[in-house]
Amino acid sequence: MAEVPQRDIVTLTINPAVDISTSVSKMVPYTKMRCAAPQRDPGGGGINVARVLKRLGFEATAVYPAGGATGQTLTALVEREAVRSIVIPISNDTREDITIFDETSKEQFRLVFPGACLNEFEWQQCLDAIARLSPQAAFVIASGSLPPGAPADFYGRVVRASTGAAKVVVDTSGASLKAALEAGVYLIKPNLREFQELAGISGADESSLLEAGRRLIDRYRIEIIALSMGPGGALLLTRDIALRANGLPLEPVSVSGAGDSFLGAMVSRLANGDKLDSALRYGVAGGSAALLSPGTGLCLGADVHRLASNVNVTIIAGYHA
Repeated sequence: MAEVPQRDIVTLTINPAVDISTSVSKMVPYTKMRCAAPQRDPGGGGINVARVLKRLGFEATAVYPAGGATGQTLTALVEREAVRSIVIPISNDTREDITIFDETSKEQFRLVFPGACLNEFEWQQCLDAIARLSPQAAFVIASGSLPPGAPADFYGRVVRASTGAAKVVVDTSGASLKAALEAGVYLIKPNLREFQELAGISGADESSLLEAGRRLIDRYRIEIIALSMGPGGALLLTRDIALRANGLPLEPVSVSGAGDSFLGAMVSRLANGDKLDSALRYGVAGGSAALLSPGTGLCLGADVHRLASNVNVTIIAGYHA
């Protein structure tokens, strides 16, 4: 398919971080462990999605709050990846998160700290930025957890602040996701646990997931549910169609950022005007490609394109929402 003219893509990360990743020969309690040189990456859901879009040839504007010395580091790291950004100054320091890879057990340990507390003026500035940008945007993508100080219905406010023709994509969980759904969204990308929590189910068999998806689409008028299931692949549900994609048998180097890579790669195809099967294929390829990058490096564009040809997408027969 020929590429369509690009409209803006805007991402919002209300709880960003500087992600520090390293490795040790073996994790041992009460022992001084010598670490490899640290790798620092800009982190937080929307920032990660913007990073992935950039690698796949799509420009995105990343909106995020930042404060203190860590906030300055975050801004420099985002600029290093040539991602456009609108930075909302805040009084508290941006958080750091730490990922440690145990070279002996091949296990990854992820230490996630509380985000910088925002006051009402600061989080409202983020919403105001979305309101200014969204009339020219094809997509507004709000992703990640909420920091202290942000209202519980913040993502619902993001949806209401997004005006014009922008399609709103939300990737969060729990009460934050429900608040967004009540306001109306175009696409959500839960993982299996988040989907089960949202739908109030415990089953993971395909029929249970499809039935739960039907109920959610009917209740909230969601246009697309992209359900990522790790090695199990993914499902994409709309009112009219259900698609299944296989997972790829890869040995993970890291699991950090797989969901953000999935979403960024999927949106890249939707922004390009591709059909849903192509979007799902690239989503799975993006999430899989992230497993090949150490630490919080996210997927690489070349890996996404290469792996996409190995993802099979099939229509689930007899599905009607």
